[in-house]
Amino acid sequence: MDHGGHGSGMDMDLPPFTLGRGLEFSPDLFFLVGCVLAVALYGWGVVRLRRRGDGWPVSRTVLFVIGVLSVALVMCTKLNDYGMVMFSVHMVQHMVISMLSPILLLLGAPVTLALRALPVAGRGNRKGPREVLLMLLHSRYMKIVTHPAFTIPLFIASLYALYFTPVFDFLMGSKPGHLGMMVHFLAVGLVFFWPIMGIDPGPHRPGYVMRMLELFAGMPFHAFFGIALMMASQPMIGTYANPPASLGIDALSDQNAAGGIAWAFSEIPSVLVLIALVFQWYRSEQRVARRADRAADRDGDKELVAYNAYLASLQARGR
Repeated sequence: MDHGGHGSGMDMDLPPFTLGRGLEFSPDLFFLVGCVLAVALYGWGVVRLRRRGDGWPVSRTVLFVIGVLSVALVMCTKLNDYGMVMFSVHMVQHMVISMLSPILLLLGAPVTLALRALPVAGRGNRKGPREVLLMLLHSRYMKIVTHPAFTIPLFIASLYALYFTPVFDFLMGSKPGHLGMMVHFLAVGLVFFWPIMGIDPGPHRPGYVMRMLELFAGMPFHAFFGIALMMASQPMIGTYANPPASLGIDALSDQNAAGGIAWAFSEIPSVLVLIALVFQWYRSEQRVARRADRAADRDGDKELVAYNAYLASLQARGR
């Protein structure tokens, strides 16, 4: 039986899914190399800063590495194999790689690290690696792909226009298609959360309230998508309509589970990002207050003296 023509080159008669079996090592070469390279480059940046006497928060390094490991977890284990034939497992992959992994990676501030660690242009050279990165960050292309008018519709379309059209079955019909789809999920998550997190520099730096609005603008659509899958009375995705008999699962029940996973993931990352935003906002206000205190110490709090004098003049006029 052909189960959607996956073309992954693996045996589709998998044994029933268990968490332990799903976590067995089964690397996708593209993502394995990408994960190793990401950690290596990040580590190079941290080491370069340390050697010249600059510090880098350990927490950022830990968060970035966890983010990379979360990508490896869903793409370099048997979860990826089961995701080809089980909608619920595929949805775990999708939600992790598009919503959880980007948040963790961005909390690691990789762009900030790159700007601090990359060599600058030498004498006689107009552009070094750091200048090229800055040029890219301020390019018209980057301004477009990180603008809410682009990222929010893209975030929503990655659900509805993909799963509820023949596009999904077409991509799942070949290994390059499946690989491209997973890369797309990761990229969409990164460009969506990048301006919202506001940790790394970028073309758009909206205020905290606007960033919260951008966050919550996309999340309800995730919930609606999950509910639509949970309430469906028949399988909606051709790829998963006829799961292998060896799995012992019902296609509709598996689809309902996938919908529940999509619905749950509309809440969890939102809470994580909201906590991060509130913490950033608090720290920003603390820095402003400290600057105001230092300024008052330097000038003897002239603003307060002037204000008290103004009140005294008003009181004298009243008398």
